[in-house]
Amino acid sequence: MKTTFGILIGTVVALMVLALSQGLNTFTFGLNKSWQQFISFLPVLIVAMLISGFTDALLPKALIERWLSDASGWHGIGLAYMAGVLTPAGGVIGLPLVATFYKAGVGSSVLITYMTSMTTMSLLRIPLELSFCGWQLTSLRVAVSLVLPIVAGILARFLSPWFIHP
Repeated sequence: MKTTFGILIGTVVALMVLALSQGLNTFTFGLNKSWQQFISFLPVLIVAMLISGFTDALLPKALIERWLSDASGWHGIGLAYMAGVLTPAGGVIGLPLVATFYKAGVGSSVLITYMTSMTTMSLLRIPLELSFCGWQLTSLRVAVSLVLPIVAGILARFLSPWFIHP
């Protein structure tokens, strides 16, 4: 997390220096746009953090062990697939939940299935895709993406010992 934050700060500083090199008006415009985006995004961010915090507080350990651990098998993968499809706002809501679930002991295969489903199969994304790409390209993308979350979850189950150490 510290490395990621450092990279982000470095990127911001580089962009600020570049904007300043183009003049104070460019720099001020960038600051104003950033502030406007922050203000418009803040409510969504607050809601996402509240969902994550209350999920963490209310998530029973027995539920995780039975339905969401790697031992849950196809039940966990199926639940994660459907939850990813139904997650509103994609990563804004989903990624804080993933962090909460990971800390609570949810299995890596379930988490990877959820994240892949959320990014490839979201029901909220399809109408947007249709409007930009048309029904043929959207249908093809959905058809080839249907199995990706399941494949990713199964692969995560076998590969997680090399990446995640208890």
